[in-house]
Amino acid sequence: MKNIVVTGGAGFIGSNFVRYLLERYPNYHVVVYDNLTYAGNLDNLQDVSERFAERYDFVRADICDAKEVERVVQQYSVDTIVNFAAESHVDRSLMEPGGFIQTDVYGTYVLLEAARKFGVERYHQVSTDEVYGQVLDGRSTESDRLHTRSPYSASKAGGDLMCLAYFTSFGVPVTITRGSNNIGPYQYPEKVVPLFVTNAIDDLPLPLYGDGLQMRDYQYVLDHCEGIDVVLHKGQIGEIYNLGTGTETRNIDMAHLILKLLDKPQSLLQPITDRPGHDRRYALDCRKIQSIGWQSRHTFEEALEKTVRWYVDNQWWWRKIKSGAHYEEYYTRQYAGREINPAAT
Repeated sequence: MKNIVVTGGAGFIGSNFVRYLLERYPNYHVVVYDNLTYAGNLDNLQDVSERFAERYDFVRADICDAKEVERVVQQYSVDTIVNFAAESHVDRSLMEPGGFIQTDVYGTYVLLEAARKFGVERYHQVSTDEVYGQVLDGRSTESDRLHTRSPYSASKAGGDLMCLAYFTSFGVPVTITRGSNNIGPYQYPEKVVPLFVTNAIDDLPLPLYGDGLQMRDYQYVLDHCEGIDVVLHKGQIGEIYNLGTGTETRNIDMAHLILKLLDKPQSLLQPITDRPGHDRRYALDCRKIQSIGWQSRHTFEEALEKTVRWYVDNQWWWRKIKSGAHYEEYYTRQYAGREINPAAT
């Protein structure tokens, strides 16, 4: 691998992965391909463009644009595609499902077609544990059936299945990772952890869905990046790998810990009506990825503390996002009038 296109590379996980690759592999050239929708942000790559100017390029374009995808693959002699590009927020998928199908399914098809046409060395699809649906007992393995419960998870499952079909039908060298919830630097502040952290910094309520007993596996984003790296270099073609810590945390406990880390009162917790089809628990069996040399480095507490500290120290990054009309419109639409009795906390 020498010339890698990272689609969605200006987003949260993508930008962290780009930085990770360029720091770790001095002979790699990375092209970020991103349409800069609301969560794509060149501020996420500001230091990358300065530190790695000779090995980094940026192209603003849509993965659904087949001509542009092919142009970039040819121009930069691309041998590897890593696809982070996706509409990725469950709440938004409940409001506007169509965009998720377009980007997460059709966009994946466009990338796979380019990979097939130009014979890339590796195509890697970044997916999610949400494709398994809620897991009330046990842990999801890579061979489990998919049981999606939101337009977001359904669109991601569709992309995964398209990848496997292109491997079986056309021999496209695909791998897939399904990661648990990521936290860390540069996560758009509509997602629960940066939302809670930034609201708490400003003494605003933390809108907690329902009873707050939903369980998630929160992993530090750089651990996830390392896991993708391991699969890119050691993973078997045509295979899926789960990436997570193996430890689940209740959302209400996550919220309490954020308030404790920021020395804020627990009274900031504000229960709101639960979202439709809210999965109670995700849990991944990660033995397959561990067998080829990866496991998460950070505990949940360590990951959360690093994350909180980053948002405290980088208010220049998130304040201009949260003060923008786009964010304010979404926040009002999503949370207004949903407050319920706080006694549940």
